[in-house]
Amino acid sequence: QVHLVESGGGLVQAGGSLRLSCAASGTIFPINAMGWYRQAPGKQRELVAVFTSSGSTIYADSMKGRVAISRDNAKNTVYLQMNSLKPEDTAVYYCYLRRYEDRYWGQGTQVTVSS
Repeated sequence: QVHLVESGGGLVQAGGSLRLSCAASGTIFPINAMGWYRQAPGKQRELVAVFTSSGSTIYADSMKGRVAISRDNAKNTVYLQMNSLKPEDTAVYYCYLRRYEDRYWGQGTQVTVSS
């Protein structure tokens, strides 16, 4: 069983910043990918940023230069620092972990950016 617990969402004005955290627990190793997706109302869930098993990172083009994913291996935690937020970044942000071919999701944390 894998548990992903997100925190750090909230309401922020356009141009502001937020830092999301995701703590993973349970049978999580080996981690083949871990990171963040988001889903805006009426839209499909989309990639924001992930670490791959090789340690490299993949960022969504729409957020490159404005977000940074990082991790604390000792705490099995990944972070998403988001800067220069825009109203179109409003969404539920989900933590994601892939272990072999199994995919796991957190419960999601709401990020709302006001104009």
